[in-house]
Amino acid sequence: MNGILEKLKARQSCCWKNPDYGKNTDKLCYSLKDIYDAEARLCRFAPLLAELFEEAAVQYGIIESGLLEIPALKEKLLPGADMLLKADHDLPVAGSIKARGGIYNVLCFAEQICFERNLLTPAENYRKLALPEIKKIFGSYTVSVGSTGNLGLSIGTISAALGFKARVHMSSDAKEWKKVLLRSRGVEVIEYDGDYSSAVAEGRAEAESDPYSFFVDDENSHELFLGYSVAALRLKEQLKLRKIFPDREHPLFIYLPCGVGGAPGGVCFGLKMLFGDAVHCFFAEPVNAPCMTLGLLTGKHDGISVYDIGLDNRTLADGLAVGRPSAFVGKLMMPLLAGAYTVEDSALTELQNLARELEGLKIEPSAAAGFTGPRMVLDSGFCQDNGIRPENICHILWTTGGRYLPE
Repeated sequence: MNGILEKLKARQSCCWKNPDYGKNTDKLCYSLKDIYDAEARLCRFAPLLAELFEEAAVQYGIIESGLLEIPALKEKLLPGADMLLKADHDLPVAGSIKARGGIYNVLCFAEQICFERNLLTPAENYRKLALPEIKKIFGSYTVSVGSTGNLGLSIGTISAALGFKARVHMSSDAKEWKKVLLRSRGVEVIEYDGDYSSAVAEGRAEAESDPYSFFVDDENSHELFLGYSVAALRLKEQLKLRKIFPDREHPLFIYLPCGVGGAPGGVCFGLKMLFGDAVHCFFAEPVNAPCMTLGLLTGKHDGISVYDIGLDNRTLADGLAVGRPSAFVGKLMMPLLAGAYTVEDSALTELQNLARELEGLKIEPSAAAGFTGPRMVLDSGFCQDNGIRPENICHILWTTGGRYLPE
């Protein structure tokens, strides 16, 4: 542990292998049933999403990204490897991985209101929620969130479209274009000089004082987490179409950029529930903001911050600029996450440009964090430790944001 901790303190790119991986998996607080329940809810809402968003109508209201071949990029990253890219940077409506959990969380809240008021049953067509009389009821509620950018885009966009008052508390790391886009969609944006945790704390405190305010808590939301987990079901079907059927000897290695941990944690949970020992997930974080790696490494989780080890939490990867990890995701990840690694900002910029030049991918710097994973994990000895033949691995790079990135 000390060697990795010293590298984190020194802002050195490093790879950590989780010693608790695979232990106590029988004590998880969620199950496969929870993932299928979330998927069923998203399917019920699909007709409504298709009506509200032209982008979503293309896929009949199912918000999903492609699984892409990246022949030129993979030859740069790991020549000869089997490698694909899960293009969550291009998810409709919100343009990032946050479209999954964020939209799902607000849909859960809208459904709850309708059920409590006997306005809707699960058997009805959920397009009903677009009726003026229901939007008027939603208009008496405020939905708010604290964000570095992408979660705010997700929550703000769906909330405003449903008729809620939408407020996004933005940290100093948030990009100006994201604030402009939110305001153009009818969302109120409140800006702070502090970091992500400050924005979350302010938003949470404000919401607690108003009974008609609903705060999407990225540090603690179980709905967000389960919304992200549905990605595993979608990926399984995409792999089937490519005739890829992972098993213990022919596993998937998944590389997920990580901020507070909710999105990659939800995806990791879903994948492990579906594929078990046939998948191994790794989180990627900036060297200046490795909050999840630090929490897992020390076992302190949200009880320790990157500031506590002398880091400044400043990074080009605004979506990953988080100083303290999720209160519950880190503990849930202890038996499920294979490892984590850190990436320098200079590498993020280089890889972002490389993805654009070689594959025409429009991604944010944070979305490139996973790209160094295949080489780093193979060099770490993980395969030798687990009896895996490197040539049998299917590597999947998971991108996060970029669809609305200005030219």
